[in-house]
Amino acid sequence: MRVFLHTFGCKANQYDTEVVRQRLEAAGCTVVERVATAEVAVVNSCTVTHVGEAKLRGFVRRIARARPDLRTVVMGCAAALDDGTIAALPSVEAVVAGADAVAVTRALGIGDSGSGVGESALAAPVSNPQSPIPNPPLLQGFANSSRAWLKIQDGCDEHCTFCATTLARGEQVSRAPDAAVAEARLLALRHAEIVLTGVHIGTYGRDRGDGWTLGRLAARLVDAVDGVRFRLSSVEATEVDAELERLMRERPDRLAPHLHAPLQSGSDRVLRRMGRHWYTVGAYRRRVERLASQVTPLGLGADVIVGFPGESDADHRATVQLVEDLPFTYLHVFPYSPRAGTAAPRLGAPPAPAVVRERSAELRALAVRKATVHRSARAGGRADLVLEARQAGLAQSLTEDYLGVLVPAEAPWVVGRRRVSARLALRDGRLVAVAA
Repeated sequence: MRVFLHTFGCKANQYDTEVVRQRLEAAGCTVVERVATAEVAVVNSCTVTHVGEAKLRGFVRRIARARPDLRTVVMGCAAALDDGTIAALPSVEAVVAGADAVAVTRALGIGDSGSGVGESALAAPVSNPQSPIPNPPLLQGFANSSRAWLKIQDGCDEHCTFCATTLARGEQVSRAPDAAVAEARLLALRHAEIVLTGVHIGTYGRDRGDGWTLGRLAARLVDAVDGVRFRLSSVEATEVDAELERLMRERPDRLAPHLHAPLQSGSDRVLRRMGRHWYTVGAYRRRVERLASQVTPLGLGADVIVGFPGESDADHRATVQLVEDLPFTYLHVFPYSPRAGTAAPRLGAPPAPAVVRERSAELRALAVRKATVHRSARAGGRADLVLEARQAGLAQSLTEDYLGVLVPAEAPWVVGRRRVSARLALRDGRLVAVAA
């Protein structure tokens, strides 16, 4: 069977798709790069915004038009909350709620499922919405990448008023430390960087009750798995503990000095309305300032939601001021997106669309200015580069502080390597590696 895979959404979703890929290949399927050559498609969905769900529906319709005989299975977060809309899309034979790779392969008629999917699959999702942390066999690698994701936990016990992910993913489940280490060792054989991912990784271990934390797990991975650089995916600023700070400061070649710390708003009033009770603007500021004083260079990113219900101009100005004050190197700016089943739509109407567009543009422009300052400051210094795609004599690479750098792929100090140390230079606004 020839299978086409496509993923919408976060690194946790990308990890889940790779688990499906490995299971399909183990069953004798061939994963193809183009839908034109596929017999079936598996589409992993995202429910973070209504735009993401609209893109999913449009994508499924397009591939069905291109291949009327295609069979499609939709999995993931949007699938977990499907009210029948996804199931009714052309070519969709099954909707698999969550990230259950076994359920996906069964939906395709592979393995112990016996026959293919019948009409009954259209009525409802075919697996539990909570995404499992996979048991052996462990994930061995990501296709066509120098970087891999390692999912260390799933789900979230918080209830942000804007977020449907908790509804789709369920409660927090932390992976066993031994399983995480074992999988990291396999991934390190093929990849130069491993990103620790999940839905709320800063709470890793709380459900286990045995003293494990994200910092303790990161330290164990660094000690137990040689030759690879680890990186944290999105993690709350106030959940960065002393051990994580120490690793970034003392061993930046092993734990990348990069923090993507969701902010969402620089107004305490709006944070309370969002249900983000575990930090205040002051606590966020203090944690980031301390980390920046200890770790150099530091890549610092954040998510910001613009136009949340009730957001005033004063709230927006507070967000702009905080972004101006802190050493951000990039931002992800999202207009507020109402999600079914969440509490935020009951908090009143958001600001007018024109106001939201204006506020979003202001924050994005500020982010560009701060990114330019950081990039310029890195010129002339050295960086630890993980090499990625190669094309036309150049390779894309990623620094420890999450900057993209162009590398001459045919240079003697680059050929045959996945990771290099190099000096950086700024040319036409782009960072390039100029010497080993």
